[in-house]
Amino acid sequence: MRAVIQRVSQASCSVDNEVTGAIDTGFLVLLGIEDADTDEDIQWLAQKISNLRVFGDENGLMNKALSDIEGNILLISQFTLFAQTKKGNRPSFIRAAKPDKAIPLYKQMISALETLTGKKIATGIFGGDMKVNLVNDGPVTIIMDTKDKDNH
Repeated sequence: MRAVIQRVSQASCSVDNEVTGAIDTGFLVLLGIEDADTDEDIQWLAQKISNLRVFGDENGLMNKALSDIEGNILLISQFTLFAQTKKGNRPSFIRAAKPDKAIPLYKQMISALETLTGKKIATGIFGGDMKVNLVNDGPVTIIMDTKDKDNH
């Protein structure tokens, strides 16, 4: 499981000109799911996201977590995070989980984040042609991969 976490002052997702999810201060999380992902990956990543301290404190240092600033999360499924570009110019997405595996894990991630944050998680629509708007704050962008836990 791979996540791109962006600290935002606002973010929204629309499908067919209808807003499916919107937040003010918090995280826009782009989530890629692969076949090898498990419940353990969800729990680890959800814990890391919810406790990530990248919001400024009174001294301007990144010491505050999402809960400290009463922030929210917009979670967007994004299979392209597992693009393989080694051969040729057209990416392969063979590592990305198919919908029958990815959708249940995506829903589990929503549930895990809601439990940890105590807040409703804003989302896009899995497999939809999403238009994502954001104001990246900082910019602060963190990439996490559950297959690389030792480096996080």
